[in-house]
Amino acid sequence: MRIAMIGTGYVGLVSGACFADFGHHVTCVDKDADKIAALQRGEIPIYEPGLDALVASNVKAKRLDFTAELSLPVDQADAVFIAVGTPSRRGDGHADLTYVYAAAREIAAALSGFTVVVTKSTVPVGTGDEVERIIREVNPSADVVIASNPEFLREGAAIRVIPMWMRSIGPSASRSPRRATMCSA
Repeated sequence: MRIAMIGTGYVGLVSGACFADFGHHVTCVDKDADKIAALQRGEIPIYEPGLDALVASNVKAKRLDFTAELSLPVDQADAVFIAVGTPSRRGDGHADLTYVYAAAREIAAALSGFTVVVTKSTVPVGTGDEVERIIREVNPSADVVIASNPEFLREGAAIRVIPMWMRSIGPSASRSPRRATMCSA
């Protein structure tokens, strides 16, 4: 399966590297060109035990790559994960979903063919509905299903425990079996 991981922070980079290690082809996308250049040089911007070796082995195996350009990886993806930041808003402390919704707009413009779009960022209930609304507004003909794969990563143990939680909460049973089964990671 081809995966586009939007965001290369802790969640996106660790999850992307682990998906690649499971045998999927993963392209990690980030708007920060300097960060992408560093990742392409093998420089890991975060600390997670074993992540540097996991990234290096999957880059060498050509299952993991990095880019600042979103269009081609999304166009080619079977699944697109939104793993962008959701900082707390000033004043009320709720998640700021600005980056999630901006990613949804950009993803919508690049979609072609059937694609599962998965929210991986920490988001409140109902966010998937808004992501779907945005995608359908930008690209009414998109053949897309929205799923959620909440992150429960524990820093320092993520690579070891990810295989235990590799499942998604996906579309209702009213969707076709092909679509429902594609939501399991």
